[in-house]
Amino acid sequence: MADAQNCAWVQDTLCNTLPAFVRALCLKLPADNPGFSSREEPTGDDGFPLDPAKREYLEKLIQALYDARGIVASYNIAILVLISAFAFRHWQQSRSDSSRYDNRRWGQRQTLQTVALDRETNGAASSSSASTILGTATPPSAAAAKDDNVDLEQLPLLSDSHWDRSRRKARKPAPFSRAISSWLARQPPPLPVVNRALPSNGTSLFVTAWLVLNVFFHFYRLPLRWDYFFIFADRAGFLFVVNLPLLYFLSAKNQPFRLLTGFSYEALNIFHRRVGELMCFEAAVHFASMVVWQFVLAADWLTASTTTWEYFTHPLVLLGIGAFTSYELLYFTSLGGFRQRWYELFLASHVFLQITALVFLYFHFYTSRPYVLASLGIFLIDRFLWRYGLKRATLTADLTILEDGETFLLSADWDIPRHSEKKSPWWWPAAPRRFSITHGWQPTDHVFLTVPVLHGLQAHPFTIASAAPGFVTETAEGPPVHAWFTLLIRAHGGMTADLLAYAQAHSRVPVILDGPYGSSHALEMLRASDCAILVAGGSGIAVTFPLIWALLHDRQTGEAAEPEAVVLEGGKGGLQRQARQEVHLLWVTHSRSHRSWVPEQQLSELVARGLHLVIPEPTIEAGRPDVAGYVSRWIEGSAPEGRHVGVVVSGPDGLNRVTRNACADAIGQGLDVRVAVEKFGW
Repeated sequence: MADAQNCAWVQDTLCNTLPAFVRALCLKLPADNPGFSSREEPTGDDGFPLDPAKREYLEKLIQALYDARGIVASYNIAILVLISAFAFRHWQQSRSDSSRYDNRRWGQRQTLQTVALDRETNGAASSSSASTILGTATPPSAAAAKDDNVDLEQLPLLSDSHWDRSRRKARKPAPFSRAISSWLARQPPPLPVVNRALPSNGTSLFVTAWLVLNVFFHFYRLPLRWDYFFIFADRAGFLFVVNLPLLYFLSAKNQPFRLLTGFSYEALNIFHRRVGELMCFEAAVHFASMVVWQFVLAADWLTASTTTWEYFTHPLVLLGIGAFTSYELLYFTSLGGFRQRWYELFLASHVFLQITALVFLYFHFYTSRPYVLASLGIFLIDRFLWRYGLKRATLTADLTILEDGETFLLSADWDIPRHSEKKSPWWWPAAPRRFSITHGWQPTDHVFLTVPVLHGLQAHPFTIASAAPGFVTETAEGPPVHAWFTLLIRAHGGMTADLLAYAQAHSRVPVILDGPYGSSHALEMLRASDCAILVAGGSGIAVTFPLIWALLHDRQTGEAAEPEAVVLEGGKGGLQRQARQEVHLLWVTHSRSHRSWVPEQQLSELVARGLHLVIPEPTIEAGRPDVAGYVSRWIEGSAPEGRHVGVVVSGPDGLNRVTRNACADAIGQGLDVRVAVEKFGW
């Protein structure tokens, strides 16, 4: 009778005092238990169990559960602090990049104005012998040829100008600092046996620090005793729940983290996968630990079910199993091998399993409901309000099969509508349809393509391979800006193979475009660099080509970028050499037919504007080129002069790793080099 009364008190205390997630301890005792009712008041003057030791243990157990709630709930505060630190760092870097970009453009304008004035003063004959254009650039545009309103006395000497001061050779960092920076930028080889590519050491270190943070919250003030093992199991489940909003923020295409930190979608997607993996691990720990507690560690007077069947068929446990199964299936269907083989199934299952898992979790875990509702809100707003409401556009596109027969272009063109800069009401994020692809895009942006006549429910991501027109406001002057939109698509199977077959019989197809999405981090970094190096592997040219076009064309003024260098050997004030931004492109192709992916005319135009272009022999004929050698020579040719070097690479994992490590070697030598990898992993 005493044990029955104790168990009744445990049920009532835990069920009424704590939320529903601990009711797995409180499963109803058999109705035929003699002399026992689950609501029977225990004997004793104070209404508590007669055994003081059990009463003290239960009080400590309940207090430990409540303590765990407060400890783990503060996890998101730590995440907000971490995000704030990255946002502040990004803000500082953006200011620095903007300052460098503005200073170089200011210096270029002053130099070109001085060239024009020198020619005006000395005449065409003398100026032709006094100035020289270096590199493969064309002469300055006519817009910068003459300015009668410029006062020569107000033009500063380049040696004392703000532009020159911003370019003074920086002091090399200490050897230890260089070694650390080099190690952080380096990318290790793939894992043996499984051949899984690893990110840079800096990314791995950040992920490790985040894992340590989660371990800290799991074990902080955790009673390390077997009779308190229930606290360990419960905290694993709660740690899973508090990571839910972070997981859904990272999976959203319109996430604020991209704007706050400047990281690309792919960089954030790496972290998104690690968050999902940890959550699935915590869910497995929670499930297994609860089973171990129920059938191995819990005292007889604490267990509320007498049979395994009764325990696993309880509604609370069934809901937990449903949530656990849904999220584990989400993990396995998100693995790279599964996505590559059955991408369409991955898309369909991802949406269905997310909704199902959130529903199960909402009813299983009482204190999870605020986190579940927040995650569901993030998912619905991103998926339906933004992607289906504001980011969606329907177009009729042209289909052009290229020389290799396996690659084709999907293209369209239109005049970009002007939009108002007037602020929207506080209750509405922006004017409807202002953010769709029809209003322009930026370099490295991507879209999700849906072809209703083939696969109306599938949306596949593709990087925009054409030059970015930018965005146009109502106050902009001049003729309408025309957008030339192109996707470079290689047929692998599924929707791409079906679309290639469709292109063989049709020249046009109606499509739905969801986007654009992306980050301006790579463009900002390259614009702030004195030497811009871009490395493309195969279809990675779809990422690098728009970047180069943006670097060599000024979309704000409509003028071409100035030539690489201007040398003044005399003239007013004795001006000397003023360096220009160097732009290098290394494009590694597999076969000669791949060169048709970018029209020869466009490449020639970029070369005429100052691009240093290198296209080695195709790898199918000559093997892999010395990518590290090209990149190292270009860096060493610019960085020792105190110039800032920005490197962007987009290609296969091996090419990305070789390029990144070449930059890491340069950083180890004390050179000012920054590198960004632009590769989308789905």
